[in-house]
Amino acid sequence: MDLSVEICGLRFPNPVLPAAGPPVWSGEAMLACVRGGAGGIVSKTISTTGARVPQPCMAEYGRGSMLNTELWAEWPPERYIEHEYPKAREAGVPLIISLGYTAEDVAALAPRVRPFADALELSTHYIGDDPAPMVEAIRAAKDAVDVPVFVKFSPFRDVRRAAEAAQRAGADGVVAVNSYGPCLGIDVETGLPLMGSREGYGWLSGTALKAIALRCVFDIAQTVDLPIFGVGGIQSGPDVVEFFMAGAHAVQVCTAAILQGPEVFGKIVRQLEAWLASHGYASLEEVRGLTLRRLRERPFRTEHIPPILDVEACTGCTRCVTSCVYGALEMVGEPRTPTYKVRLLAERCWGCGLCATRCPTRALRMPGVSA
Repeated sequence: MDLSVEICGLRFPNPVLPAAGPPVWSGEAMLACVRGGAGGIVSKTISTTGARVPQPCMAEYGRGSMLNTELWAEWPPERYIEHEYPKAREAGVPLIISLGYTAEDVAALAPRVRPFADALELSTHYIGDDPAPMVEAIRAAKDAVDVPVFVKFSPFRDVRRAAEAAQRAGADGVVAVNSYGPCLGIDVETGLPLMGSREGYGWLSGTALKAIALRCVFDIAQTVDLPIFGVGGIQSGPDVVEFFMAGAHAVQVCTAAILQGPEVFGKIVRQLEAWLASHGYASLEEVRGLTLRRLRERPFRTEHIPPILDVEACTGCTRCVTSCVYGALEMVGEPRTPTYKVRLLAERCWGCGLCATRCPTRALRMPGVSA
């Protein structure tokens, strides 16, 4: 299956890219992501000076999630221009160079990185909720270079308003979203915060961020006609499908690449291809925006409609019974035998739908929601 995507004239062999962050901290690290299966490169954000990052700056926090106090690159821009970007160009895939943070920073850096950049990504999320600094940064980039300019959003910004402002300013695409914070994690053995920042705060990324990121992509896709790079909690092929269904044109991965290594890009791409094939889709374009279209067709309802039960598909795992707080599901038959199946007591069901999302074999499905 052809998984290539074209965005603003740039052709990516697949839509799974690294996000700006630790997995792309150097030229060799960027090459490792491509060897691992990434369809393009987004470099770690640079600014006019190197960052001074408080230590420790990364901690796993829940399965598939992290807290971090990462800032921009600790090396000065000269190091990237002289060594890291030329190395990254050896990969032969589009290179998107991430710059931060103010219009003045972007105006100074953009012409210097242009010889290596197929596009720019503007990291303006630390500026705050006011879109004016973002707009100024976009205009500074558009005045300085002749390549596509993408702008990255924070999850706490009004993404609809920000997307409209970015489009008016001339942005060629949107990246959504960055990590969420400030957040706090504590080491219970020492009583100290996990992060080394002055307040102990960090920023949340990974699977805990996915639902927020999806909502942001969904909102942006309904607001502006710009390509969207979905970012936040992606670690599998079906995750990519969700972002495409919400309206994304490509995705970026950071936390999973840190926790699982650069080979995760190839794993995600293989899973994506397998999912599309097993569900009868011939291309990614067929699923892009599918949720937007399906939602218009689905009636809003508040009545208690029970799930559809396919008893033959039930494996007797009991997950649904355990989590049904209304007592609408029960097991019948002899445990640990093929006859051990779930039974639905429809008169007790409140139609919450939790059981359908927990069932590993889709023996329970919600009418009009689950295929």
